[in-house]
Amino acid sequence: MMRLNFECSTSIRVRYGETDQMGYCYYGNYAQFFEVGRVEALRSVGLSYKALEDSGVMLPVSRYEVDFLAPAFYDDLLEIKTKITKIQGPKITFEYEALRDGLLLARGMTVLVFVNKSSMRPIRPPQSFYNLVQSFLITE
Repeated sequence: MMRLNFECSTSIRVRYGETDQMGYCYYGNYAQFFEVGRVEALRSVGLSYKALEDSGVMLPVSRYEVDFLAPAFYDDLLEIKTKITKIQGPKITFEYEALRDGLLLARGMTVLVFVNKSSMRPIRPPQSFYNLVQSFLITE
């Protein structure tokens, strides 16, 4: 298992259509907010989902968790902090925080699995990925 110390931040504004009848940001939207954070985190280390898929590798989600601590509302500007924390075999773990003006609204986690696009079988991450995250490895 490899532990990483990597964090990326991106901003997302809550749109009117993302709110429920009570005016709260609908809870199901957080999966999409976290996906935006994850895509931008990978892009910031030099890896795009498109390039990964073009190379024959997919990254489906195998686990998703979220804890809601406070609501977000229409037009709130959210900061999504995304951390890549662990790579274990074919699995990669991301942790997320959704904040508004520094207030923690939600905390989440996903585990994704590197899979071969044609067989959909788990594979180790490509060496090119390891090369990109090498500088974020935590040595214990």
